[in-house]
Amino acid sequence: MKSLEITFWLSLIIVFYTYLGYGIVLYLLVKTKELFSKQKAKALPAKENLPEVTLFITAFNEEAVVKDKMDNCRALDYPNDKLKIVWVTDGSNDNTNELLKAYAEVTVLFQPKRQGKTAALNRGMRFISSPIVIFTDANTMINREAIMEITSEFSDSKVGCVAGEKRIAAKEKDGAAGGGEGIYWKYESALKALDSRLYSAVGAAGELFAIRKELFEEMERDTLLDDFILSLRIAQKGYKIAYCDKAYAIESASANMNEEEKRKVRIAAGGLQSIWRLRSLLNVFRYGILSFQYISHRVLRWSLTPILLFLMLPLNIILVSEMNTDIYTMLLFLQVLFYVLGLWGYYLSTKQIKNKVLFIPYYFLFMNVNVFKGFIYLKNKNATGIWEKANRSV
Repeated sequence: MKSLEITFWLSLIIVFYTYLGYGIVLYLLVKTKELFSKQKAKALPAKENLPEVTLFITAFNEEAVVKDKMDNCRALDYPNDKLKIVWVTDGSNDNTNELLKAYAEVTVLFQPKRQGKTAALNRGMRFISSPIVIFTDANTMINREAIMEITSEFSDSKVGCVAGEKRIAAKEKDGAAGGGEGIYWKYESALKALDSRLYSAVGAAGELFAIRKELFEEMERDTLLDDFILSLRIAQKGYKIAYCDKAYAIESASANMNEEEKRKVRIAAGGLQSIWRLRSLLNVFRYGILSFQYISHRVLRWSLTPILLFLMLPLNIILVSEMNTDIYTMLLFLQVLFYVLGLWGYYLSTKQIKNKVLFIPYYFLFMNVNVFKGFIYLKNKNATGIWEKANRSV
């Protein structure tokens, strides 16, 4: 029984640390660091000193968003003679390429064969000469000042990658996909900002991030999280990933939870794949604080914590039946209540309501269940680098 108690309490501690405790520890570490060192505010570079930048868009059958994306690109506050726009449209068989012909400033890189986003990214980068490359998705809109804000971060020679902020377009009435994803990304953005202030952000989101071109290295074609792998490999070289919340990408939420599941399964599978491919980053003696951040913020979420989360309930039931103490009874009640709220959220997932907080238990459990589905995805060798896009709400 003692071993069951130890396992239960260790599970509880790890689950709490993964989702809340790390944020608390991170906040305290950042505040302590900033007590002893003052950060200088970064000034935007003078326009005559701006570097040439390539806006790099990897797209597959995106005819529905070409006009909106190009209107967004043309509205960016950056000198036209220093901004190159490249679309890599490998495999597209709709009107994406035809529509892009209307934009003289766009370079389209196309091959008929579809090999997946990572393969398209690897191929496209061979044609890029700009010292700064900014990646963004076709279906996301970035703010007018984004490129200026991102280039200012590169004034620090230690910065090799800049992660922009991902925002979910809010609606008056969001379903579980929109409500849950929106709340999740607000919390995730807060953690990324704290990570960056402590030392380095832990990865970048493909909706908007930038790198020094010289630091790019081709990735394995079957890579599922190209943005994460690319940014962390740059960090492994000794560079920092700066987090810039003044540069943001707005994206619509998944159309529904079935569409959101496609994303979460791929991300979970990609997370597990990344843990293996970035396994050297687990060495805290070599990478120090970056390893601490990586393990705390990413590895636990994609590996051990989901197992322990779902193990806690049966362990708690056994401990109550054997020991019947108030503490275990109370914890069992709280666990059961959380699962009931999760089921309630599942029921509400087909509804449209204003109180997004009701979706938190459901979305939390939904994310963790999909880690197991991600493992199955990898085991069945579905990780080819080609995946079905999730439909977005309109």
